Amino acid sequence: MRLADLNGRSVAIWGTGREGRAAVTAIAKQKPSRLIAVDDSANFLSVPWDEFAETAPLAGGDHAFPALVTADVVVRSPGVPQTHPWMKELRERGVTVTGGSALWMADNAARTIGVTGSKGKSTTSSLISHLLAAVGRPNSFGGNIGVPLLDLPPAAQYVLELSSYQCADLTDSPRVAVVTSLFPEHLDAHGGEEEYYRDKLNLLRHGPEMIVVNGSDLRLRDKIRGISDLHGFPPIPAGADDSRFRIHDEWVYCSDEPLFHREALHLKGAHNGRNLCVALAVLDGLGVDVPGSKDELEAAVEAFEGLPHRLAEIEDPSGLTFVDDTLSTSPYSAIHAIEAYASRPLTVLVGGTDRGLDYAPLREFLADRELTVIGIPDSGPRILEALAGLAGVRTENAEDLPSAVRLARKLTPSGGVVLLSPAAPSYGRYRNFEHRSEAFATAIRESA
Repeated sequence: MRLADLNGRSVAIWGTGREGRAAVTAIAKQKPSRLIAVDDSANFLSVPWDEFAETAPLAGGDHAFPALVTADVVVRSPGVPQTHPWMKELRERGVTVTGGSALWMADNAARTIGVTGSKGKSTTSSLISHLLAAVGRPNSFGGNIGVPLLDLPPAAQYVLELSSYQCADLTDSPRVAVVTSLFPEHLDAHGGEEEYYRDKLNLLRHGPEMIVVNGSDLRLRDKIRGISDLHGFPPIPAGADDSRFRIHDEWVYCSDEPLFHREALHLKGAHNGRNLCVALAVLDGLGVDVPGSKDELEAAVEAFEGLPHRLAEIEDPSGLTFVDDTLSTSPYSAIHAIEAYASRPLTVLVGGTDRGLDYAPLREFLADRELTVIGIPDSGPRILEALAGLAGVRTENAEDLPSAVRLARKLTPSGGVVLLSPAAPSYGRYRNFEHRSEAFATAIRESA
């Protein structure tokens, strides 16, 4: 379904955040027969909606569900989960449910590189955009990073970071579809592990011209078995030992040719090296002469700055290195972060909103390692319980994040690392991950 298909139809926009507002602006231009916005939250009366009220009146409370079921098309925001009880009833009644990302993609897929993954999608999409610009291919960067697709300006080329929520509604794949990793995430919003994989990998299922994946992710390689691109070719694996683009002996290779040293990329961790390989494979597939452009690409890689809240180092007069990895919301992302600092004395702060995740993979990873793990509410105690009995792992509970920082200062040897990689979301005690990051920085300053 395209935006133009909404002309003369009754449309309800479900959600009043950035995505919902972008949808109102874009869909109103198509002249639907009715356009209404729906907010099913308890505080719908406090939603600032005056700017859009004339274009799309806001329905909430007892009016919310009737507004949805009487529409021809419901455009849901990514924050509305697949497991919402109204979703099933809407589909049973024959109401078409789509999303703003799907509407946008239907018109722009041929000019789009779409990147998703349980981890690494932000860094990889940023790298692709940055490296394309460095070799003279301007592009517009957006998506899950904060710019709704329906708000993107016209461009010849788009590079997008796409969440599982955005991928779920797609009926058109981007020209180039990229998957960086796959592990259980957001299960409460998708309905289960297999449902999450289904929604995530929907990015690949509608005829992309090229598919690039992290070839070292065994779960991902298993889940995409049998999937091919528009031409019948299997996904291109990058970052694995047998990939065209790979890292060997700390050098980035294209086939048998070394391009530049891994240290050109300042981002720590083996996973970020693989993200770079995936980005280079995308450029290669788009016709960029990567070996012939290696000098320009090396300079661009050296200039690339890491994204906020992802293994971001904070200097401290004590000699300790504090690391903000607050976007870590699963045991797998915490594993990657711990791996990046495995050579130094390490204290890890874990805990946040408890979604009932299984922390057995974290226990297995830490079985032969030595470090300190401090648990913070709400899920911290449960994570520590999952790690109980590991010979090299010291576990301590803290009543809150500032207390954990103070305790970490006492327990971490000189020259060591204090890593906030919570393996859990921030909501509940914090407004969002930025708020948790601010609280971490404040705790570091005040305890210095």
